Amino acid sequence: MLRLIIVEDEEMIRRGLVSTIDWTAMGCIVAGDAPDGGAGLALLRMERPDVVVTDIRMPRMDGIAMAEQARAEGILPHLVFLTSYADFGYAKKAIALRAADYLLKPVDEVELAALMRRIAVDRAAAEEMSAERINWTALPAEGGGNPYVRHAMERIRTGYREKLSIELLAEEAGVSASYLSRKFKESAGQTFLEALTRHRLQCAMSQLASGRYRIYEVAEENGFSDYKQFCSAFKKYTQRSPRAFMQEAQGHSLRADEAAQ
Repeated sequence: MLRLIIVEDEEMIRRGLVSTIDWTAMGCIVAGDAPDGGAGLALLRMERPDVVVTDIRMPRMDGIAMAEQARAEGILPHLVFLTSYADFGYAKKAIALRAADYLLKPVDEVELAALMRRIAVDRAAAEEMSAERINWTALPAEGGGNPYVRHAMERIRTGYREKLSIELLAEEAGVSASYLSRKFKESAGQTFLEALTRHRLQCAMSQLASGRYRIYEVAEENGFSDYKQFCSAFKKYTQRSPRAFMQEAQGHSLRADEAAQ
């Protein structure tokens, strides 16, 4: 089931979207709803849904601003914009944010159901591609009981888009870089740099497989300093280029889509 949230300032419309649409038949469950972009952003941070269905024009924070902030934080899921305004300027912004679609209100349920099926297929294809192509050991949750290693692992999970180094994390933890490096490898079975790179690549692969991002955007959003560095690391760890991986993923998604019809 796809988990989604609905962000809409007009209460009657919001309640109608939550209550009158047969989301279950579309393979979806509504994880929450919010009356504006600010509340929607808080809900995104808390629920981490698969899809956000949001109005564009809202008070306090509109849907575009909410999506831009969520993207900057790395928590923007599949994005569906709803609006009463057939304005090309909004459509251009939706395209720039890689929105799954841009729908006019009132919502056509047949069109919405088809869109949810497409998102589900894309998501399944991305997950399958990641699972098939990378058989990497996830970061141990406990860090072998060492608090400094736990700190380093948590920083990888939450700060992998930033410039991270073993020296920086050792300074944050108040220990020497050599000590942290040694203990990290003992606990994780890999060096800090290997763990960081693999985590970045795992996140990047889902974005590449979705087909909604350009390669340079994926590189930038996942902490790689430049395009060439990203391509080099991707090929080293996956034995294929990012472009080849995208083509494989899109072919897989197309076949799955055809099979579902």
